[in-house]
Amino acid sequence: MTALRRIQKELKDINSNPIDGVKVETEDDNIFVWNCIVTGASDSPYKGGTFKFKLELPPNFPFKAPTVTFQTKIYHPGINEEGQICVPVLRDEWKPSVTLSTVLAVIQEKVNNPSPDDPFEPQIAALLKEDKPKFLATARDYTKKYAT
Repeated sequence: MTALRRIQKELKDINSNPIDGVKVETEDDNIFVWNCIVTGASDSPYKGGTFKFKLELPPNFPFKAPTVTFQTKIYHPGINEEGQICVPVLRDEWKPSVTLSTVLAVIQEKVNNPSPDDPFEPQIAALLKEDKPKFLATARDYTKKYAT
């Protein structure tokens, strides 16, 4: 019951204060599953891309973090082949006080600012470190191919 009230409140907050470049829709019959979209920023290698991800809230939310799975393929050091994203706020830094708009903002930030630190995909992180132009070209190709 606590989870449902909290999710409804957070959804209302997100709808009244939308995050630029992030869209959220709940699944028709399930407020615990959100279909989200993050748009690539104009200064990122993902510019022009629309990346879909699913945010699933556990029954014991907010005491357990949501699960996030990207459904759009993305060439990114922090998002693996299965679409899982590596952000501390969804792992060891999760606290019941973390809001879902914070989670969405962190995901948006992570997508638009790929970093080789704390990678989910070490090969992609290594390429970002050692040959940034090649990384950027590959990220743009993936964006064109899968996210536009």
